Amino acid sequence: MRMDQFTFGSIRIDGVIYEHDVVIAHGRVRKRKKKSSKPFRGAFGHTPVSIGENIPWDCRHLVVGTGADGALPVMEEVKREAARREVDLLTVPTSEAIRALPGRAEGHERDLARDLLIQRSPGPSDGRVSLPAWT
Repeated sequence: MRMDQFTFGSIRIDGVIYEHDVVIAHGRVRKRKKKSSKPFRGAFGHTPVSIGENIPWDCRHLVVGTGADGALPVMEEVKREAARREVDLLTVPTSEAIRALPGRAEGHERDLARDLLIQRSPGPSDGRVSLPAWT
């Protein structure tokens, strides 16, 4: 996937401009469904990533791109669930995640989102070597 023209409020992925939060998993782009997180908006000042969202947990590394200003909150319950599932969770501003994508290991999906970024790598049963924690 080619990601470019990232600015506050939009990103271009494979030539398509998205002006809403997106999730990319398994090579597909979808809109972030944050309805279940909206009740927490008042406490955070921004709709956080909550455990009620459709987070694809079948991965080793989960990266949440926190937007242009790094303002997207990730609730503690999401962090606890990641730890329980032994998923490396990293939250970084989306621009940093984009810069880190080139040069990732061959054969691993390069996944990106404007405000929610999911980096997926193979599970332990597929026989491939897993990536180190996202840096």
